[in-house]
Amino acid sequence: MITLDMTMWVHIVNILIMIAVMNAVLYRPVRAILKERKKEVATLETDIETFEKNAELRLEEFDQKLAVARAKAKEKYDVVRSEAMAVSSEKIAAIRKEAEQEKNAGLADLAGQFEKAKSELQNQIEGFGKEMANKILGRAA
Repeated sequence: MITLDMTMWVHIVNILIMIAVMNAVLYRPVRAILKERKKEVATLETDIETFEKNAELRLEEFDQKLAVARAKAKEKYDVVRSEAMAVSSEKIAAIRKEAEQEKNAGLADLAGQFEKAKSELQNQIEGFGKEMANKILGRAA
């Protein structure tokens, strides 16, 4: 059974003093440190959110600038390509025209040579005919 003597009251007072001392020495500093740490974590979280938002904005801005740069590059590429195609078409047309002229000149030269050879052979037909007749008659006789 529990006796209510003076030692019990001394123990109760001792426990109350220990609670007060522990509260002052241990619990309050720990709570203050935890509170300060909680504030720091909250500050860091807001900083992280701010940095993430800034990073997203910069990424979007970069993507927009990249898209604009790609569009400009494609436009320049198309312009240069069309100019190159026009130049190459002009060069091909000039080369074809020159080749056609050379072909026509060659054909005209060939036709001239053909007509010259034909007229020479026409002039020599009579002589060939006489030679053949002499050879044939000379053999037959």
